[in-house]
Amino acid sequence: MVGPVEPAFHDREMSRRTATGRRELETRIGYEFADKASLERALTHISALSGKSRASSYQRLEFLGDHVLGLIVSDMLFRAFPKADEGELSRRLADLVRKEACADVARDIDLGVAIRLGASEANAGGRQRMAILADVCEALVGAVFLDGGYAAAAGMVERLWGERMRTPARPLRDPKTVLQEWAQARGLPTPSYREVSRTGPHHDPEFLVAVNLPELTPAEGLGRSKRAAEQAAAAAMLSREGVQEGVQGIASQETGKDESGGDESGKEGGMLDTSIRDTGSRNTGDGSAVDDAKGGISDGSGLEDGIKAEAAG
Repeated sequence: MVGPVEPAFHDREMSRRTATGRRELETRIGYEFADKASLERALTHISALSGKSRASSYQRLEFLGDHVLGLIVSDMLFRAFPKADEGELSRRLADLVRKEACADVARDIDLGVAIRLGASEANAGGRQRMAILADVCEALVGAVFLDGGYAAAAGMVERLWGERMRTPARPLRDPKTVLQEWAQARGLPTPSYREVSRTGPHHDPEFLVAVNLPELTPAEGLGRSKRAAEQAAAAAMLSREGVQEGVQGIASQETGKDESGGDESGKEGGMLDTSIRDTGSRNTGDGSAVDDAKGGISDGSGLEDGIKAEAAG
């Protein structure tokens, strides 16, 4: 009698803990699901499925959530920054919906502990993996949209992304772009970049790159990729010239690992080294402008029924 009873008790205990974890997650996101199956699917990694279709994992909801998140954040930005032009709004949107940002949101709500993973993926640290956290976060947005509609999804996104929208974690424009615009505004040609050296093992190199502009002393930067080193060099020149836009926070970009174990970084191609080198000095200068907003965006409610029907199918 003892043998069969113990596994049954263990299963009930695991079910109880899972249900408690789901309720706690609903509290953290400020939304209670009417259809618990939608939440369960949003939290299920493909490694947890044994012989079942991929459709039973979070992948379809991730697809939906990615687009719903983009619409909601676009709407938030349009209303929050009435004087921002299309370019600025696009840069802000890209910063808020990138994988690193979604993974940060997932960590804030302790999403990792609620994800269903296979044993091997869990043992490999899947609950902390940036790619998985970001994907499940998007799937959660999709699940709330299916369960409660646009208003429910928008409410959750505003709670979880609102502060990030008001205080961007990194510059809205990368240093190379800022330096090029700064140079052109002063009648200078496009900055040129030259690889000075490459050190370290083949699988983990470190690049030293110099940026050159006429009449200016070159500046150098280190990075784990050529592009990252170029950004660091541009940031060094901007800092030396007293141009702050595109410089602050450039060394704090986060890297992670994708599900295959490969390096997954921000769009700059790798984490920038904080050892930015400056080889000279010169007079400062700066200039910027912001245009009035143009165009508009709907609140998404007109699309809701069609999108939900497609996703449910």
